[in-house]
Amino acid sequence: MKKLSARRRHPLAAVVVLLLALAATGGLYAAFAPAGKAQADETAQSLAIDEGKKLYSVGCASCHGTGGQGTTDGPQLVGVGSAAVDFQVGTGRMPAQQPGAQVPKKKVIYTQAEIDQLAAYVASLGAGPITPNESQVDPAGADVAKGGDLFRTNCAQCHNFTGKGGALTHGKYAPDLEGVSPKHIYEAMQTGPQSMPSFPDTTMPEQEKKDIIAYIKTVNGDDSASPGGLSLGGLGPVSEGLFGWIFGLGGLIAIAVWVAAHTAKAKKS
Repeated sequence: MKKLSARRRHPLAAVVVLLLALAATGGLYAAFAPAGKAQADETAQSLAIDEGKKLYSVGCASCHGTGGQGTTDGPQLVGVGSAAVDFQVGTGRMPAQQPGAQVPKKKVIYTQAEIDQLAAYVASLGAGPITPNESQVDPAGADVAKGGDLFRTNCAQCHNFTGKGGALTHGKYAPDLEGVSPKHIYEAMQTGPQSMPSFPDTTMPEQEKKDIIAYIKTVNGDDSASPGGLSLGGLGPVSEGLFGWIFGLGGLIAIAVWVAAHTAKAKKS
């Protein structure tokens, strides 16, 4: 007993006990941790990258370079992230049909699974904005009024105040946002495609993006018909005032001229 008590009081006794406890904890974790799932996810990601690289080599490398370094025909893709790929390929803008001032939206030629594989490969080239999940883009419960304020402040200069789009310089244009999915709207704000500036979460938090999506869906939804009838492109008071000035005032002038001419004829008779 005296020898046992002496060992317990030994300065290294606490260290030995701690090491034994850590070893036991590590052993239990290794035995019961869900390593299989982690390894399966890692394997699936590796396979997605490999398949994405094959798709990239066939459909993208001729313009963007074999390693995403870019060429004279296309920008580099290192660091653009999976969100940029999901937006560009998921809206049919990429692969580009032909060079021009702006690449238009067109029919999507890849399946969503193939788009995910391409996105995984490009994301592996360098860190960038990540494809958002459903909860990030769901506008349910968002503040539509705040979204309208944010949209008019940051987006209406190009897309006009209801998202109907508009012309820009040098043959470029801001596309119509009607019918665009919430995910692609979110990704466009994340990545800033073509002439559009980017709004990362550090500049525009996730909730504000959801507010903007809610506003766009509200003004372009099934119940968004113009109460005045013809929407005139949704351009607002500028186009409506111009319409009134040209046709309204122009019609009054025409009537005044007609009345004056007939009055003059009546006096001569």
